[in-house]
Amino acid sequence: MTNQSRPPFPPFTSATARQKVQMAQEAWNTRDPQRVALAYTRDSQWRNRDEFFQGREAIIAFLTRKRDKELEYRLVKQGWSFAGNRIAVRFFYEWHDAAGAWHRSHGNELWEFDASGLMRRREASINDRAIGESERLLRDDAAPREWNENPSWWNEPQPFQPQG
Repeated sequence: MTNQSRPPFPPFTSATARQKVQMAQEAWNTRDPQRVALAYTRDSQWRNRDEFFQGREAIIAFLTRKRDKELEYRLVKQGWSFAGNRIAVRFFYEWHDAAGAWHRSHGNELWEFDASGLMRRREASINDRAIGESERLLRDDAAPREWNENPSWWNEPQPFQPQG
């Protein structure tokens, strides 16, 4: 892991913030912890749900556990806001567990970058919901890119579906 810079660099513009979000989406969808970890500083600080950790080795360990638990993971990210060296993102992803039960996870991330374009801080708040096979939205590896090209789902209110 020798990459010590990752363009585009802050301060971000609308175009470069979108590019950073797209790059992150593409990397995470590889489900390759080593590749994903290259986008973060060696001492990057993370909060993911209720876990707090620091450094690339911890990131790789976390992503490996995630990959082994969240099978057939597919993710869509959308930039929400940006300023200077920070980007806020909303996302959803779908996955199934070892028993074959499908889930959709929704969340928000706050990202902070160093001058070399590596992420030095990531904070993620995520909620999970069980879904049926028929409710899946991301059925193949092309689906995340298609969502970004036609993001109507992001713009339409989704009906509240109480879990019972």
